Amino acid sequence: MCRVESDRDKIDEILYRRHTGSQGGVGQSNWDDRMKSTFVNRTGKGGKLNVADEIESRLKLVGLMPSRGRIPRSNLNRLLSAEAFRHRVGITIAKGRFEFTRKEDAVLKALARIADDLARRRKTLDDVWDVDRKLEYLDELEAEGILPTAADALQLPKREKPKPAKSDPEPEFFPNPKPIVVKASRLQKRLTLIPHHDYGVAWTGRLQRHKDIWNELQYKLRLEEHPNAIAVLCRVLLELSVDNYIKQAKLAAVVENDPLAKKLVASAENLHTQGKINKRYLEVVRKARTMDAIISVDTLNKYVHSPNLAPASDHLMALWDTFADLVVHCLNE
Repeated sequence: MCRVESDRDKIDEILYRRHTGSQGGVGQSNWDDRMKSTFVNRTGKGGKLNVADEIESRLKLVGLMPSRGRIPRSNLNRLLSAEAFRHRVGITIAKGRFEFTRKEDAVLKALARIADDLARRRKTLDDVWDVDRKLEYLDELEAEGILPTAADALQLPKREKPKPAKSDPEPEFFPNPKPIVVKASRLQKRLTLIPHHDYGVAWTGRLQRHKDIWNELQYKLRLEEHPNAIAVLCRVLLELSVDNYIKQAKLAAVVENDPLAKKLVASAENLHTQGKINKRYLEVVRKARTMDAIISVDTLNKYVHSPNLAPASDHLMALWDTFADLVVHCLNE
């Protein structure tokens, strides 16, 4: 039996109920974790926090609610359905609670503009329907100077200098103290190169192959069983991600045929200029040019071309953990 529905919000509601479960699972068509995550990231439905509610309550507190119309919460949730979009406006819910990642006044002004655009229908469902259109709208706001910038970064609290220790009194003597038993927590073994975390990548249509490789490295290929395939795909993903950044950011300092190490550093330097990575991480990426180091582009190249160097799981994990932030930033450009 087929049902024809033209209202996109109703379509999403039907899909949500059908695949994420209601009535104790009766009538539910099962999706795996990735399918559910993709749906939630596209629509904003099913999250633990209602982002639109959180935003509206904060705008009310400071008197920045739209003067006309009501905020269409479903559209606001859809726009800010993934961490990649939330970070651009200066908020996060990564820790299960609503937090500002930029100065509160700058963030609230940006959110007030977004709320006003949606309430007055200057922007409608069509403008926030998919990743490409969300990015297009956020890019418009950035070009107008509406979104928070690196200058609005939150200041880390200064560490207090430790006070000089006072001389301790003579300890009392307790005969035969009972030993303290500390139970070691069981660490979960990492099975794949990319851990099963939400990295907040906004997967656009042009990143289809990047996403396929990412999914293979995150869900399908096991470190113990496929180290060679993982090593090659890790290098491919790194270069494709950097090439995406170079193209989208229109970097003139490098071209497509330049060595990967040069493109890697050029991308990192531009990200640092934009305030997206800090100086310390930039230096880490610069060290990737060092020949014969384990955490280097040279190692990745040898994994592909050398008949003698076999990739080891711990080295592969160290490589990914080093370059993961850079890859995510490059994909989100």
